[in-house]
Amino acid sequence: MPKDLSLTVKADATTDMRDRRADPSSGSDSGSSWASSAPEPSFRRDPRRRFPRSYAALDLGTNNCRLLIAEPAHFGFRVTDAFSRIVRLGEGLGLGNRLSEDAIERTIDALRVCRDKMIAKEVIRARLVATEACRLADNGTSFIERVRSDLDLDLEIVDRKTEAYLAVTGCAALADPKAQSVVIFDIGGGSTEIAWLDGQAPHAFADPCKRIRAWDSLPVGVVTLAERYGGVDVTPQSFELMVEEVSDLLTEFSLAAAEAGRARNFHLLGTSGTVTTVGGIHLGLARYDRRKVDGMWMRNGEISTVINRLLHSSFQQRTDNPCIGKDRADLVLAGCAILEAIRRAFPSDRLRIADRGLREGILMKMMREDSVWREGSQR
Repeated sequence: MPKDLSLTVKADATTDMRDRRADPSSGSDSGSSWASSAPEPSFRRDPRRRFPRSYAALDLGTNNCRLLIAEPAHFGFRVTDAFSRIVRLGEGLGLGNRLSEDAIERTIDALRVCRDKMIAKEVIRARLVATEACRLADNGTSFIERVRSDLDLDLEIVDRKTEAYLAVTGCAALADPKAQSVVIFDIGGGSTEIAWLDGQAPHAFADPCKRIRAWDSLPVGVVTLAERYGGVDVTPQSFELMVEEVSDLLTEFSLAAAEAGRARNFHLLGTSGTVTTVGGIHLGLARYDRRKVDGMWMRNGEISTVINRLLHSSFQQRTDNPCIGKDRADLVLAGCAILEAIRRAFPSDRLRIADRGLREGILMKMMREDSVWREGSQR
């Protein structure tokens, strides 16, 4: 993600996310910042510099470690730094129940970079969340403790509902304002969050989470699915088996949101490396460009064309594709299988692609809590 990229995310999650420094006895579902037991002077701004203020959001998933640092702007925020690295923390979790030492070391290295960036940007408040890999792993808690001990970073393992609501918060601004119904999904490395937003937003800055009629977190993602079925040599038959597994997991949500597709101007809204990759390939980008992908619309037939093209490409061809690369070439078809299952459950001629999500939702949440957009609060 390029620096100084202005983003506007007009939503707020409903869960309580207080700063742990204000309440050190709060549990893991409270908002986290830095480890409360350690001194923090290096993370504080010069008190004479009141504005702007830097916030940070970190999303440690099963596959990626992503950081976003931003300053409040008019009804949104301005990104001043970003970092993303594939760490595959959940490597092997599709077959076992422990984080491997190699995966932990890769992740610690990435988190160290994130810590240094937050120090350099004088971040005043941060929320650092870990998702499915740490939820599932038997040694997830000990990994969190090691991060706190080695890096003085306080990672928070969020529950599935919080993850789903933050993903909605981060990307719902891209929903068609005329749509009476939207299904939003986030295909992750170890889980897939999906939510049905019913009714039309009353105004541009309304909280989208208040429109959620049904949500679910499926215990399947691109890493876990690829490990079970293979991600290098994917045949149409193995691809269909992946789709069928995800379709079975979608059954309960599909029943709860059965009315979604009948509403006026219904469409899908997806956020993840899978959907942004599909968008980049459709555009024929020689190099992935977030500015061209974030917010783009794709028709149903266009999505099918890209998936079919990937399904009939070799592993080397996927590796050579500039929108995929060698680190994701073995995962992209597993992601496409999850996308295909969602498309079958909720047929729609339109999919909007979001290159934003949980991190943006975290930032918006913290800034709203700090009332940075109140009249007269910014200078």
